[in-house]
Amino acid sequence: MISVAIYVRVSTQRQADKDLSIPDQLRTVREFCERKGWTVVAEFVEPGQSARDDQRPEFRNMIAEALNPDRPFDIILVHSFSRFFRDELQQELYIRKLAENDVLVQSATEEVGDGTSGELSRRILGIIAEFDNRNRQARVIQTMQENARQGFWNGGRPPYGYRTMIAEQRGDTAKKRLEINPPEAEIAREIYRLCLQGDGNGPMGIKAIVNHVNSKGLCYRNHRPFRVNEVH
Repeated sequence: MISVAIYVRVSTQRQADKDLSIPDQLRTVREFCERKGWTVVAEFVEPGQSARDDQRPEFRNMIAEALNPDRPFDIILVHSFSRFFRDELQQELYIRKLAENDVLVQSATEEVGDGTSGELSRRILGIIAEFDNRNRQARVIQTMQENARQGFWNGGRPPYGYRTMIAEQRGDTAKKRLEINPPEAEIAREIYRLCLQGDGNGPMGIKAIVNHVNSKGLCYRNHRPFRVNEVH
């Protein structure tokens, strides 16, 4: 009886939150195991983790179990090899390390076979996946740079003292810009004033400013007191 550990992954938390890929990956690899007559003994689900390196909690747990002398499974099954790694060199290093402990890495959608020809096919797929990933990253960076050049906000939490506003609509995409958030801006101006002039006794240091604004009931976001790093 062949025992299998399933590993599924998506790159971003947004993908995980929208449930775009993980259920489909799980369905595909489970059906693959059923056709092969393999027994699934473990499932490792990694939402919102890049495969450019091995700093993934579930991945590291899976590898630790696979390299254990009493390993509980014979195969690590992924939807595609790019789910395992997007760095071809790192992928091959891990595959060889696992093979030394008699654990194979296989793909449910990319059956490359065994032996030298299988290894060659797998490595070619890995190189293509890595190349595609780097091209995608370059396109994303280029798009974000152009978006910023046009004066639009690329996303994320606005700096303190600002908020986002929809500047225009392009199809389904709302293009946003930053604008001053009046309540926060007043507090930001007070912090700068304390830094430059102080409160009657000369300029104040960061910790003194934090204590001052908190004592006056001036709050950071979510109505909580300021912290040193936020004032800094």
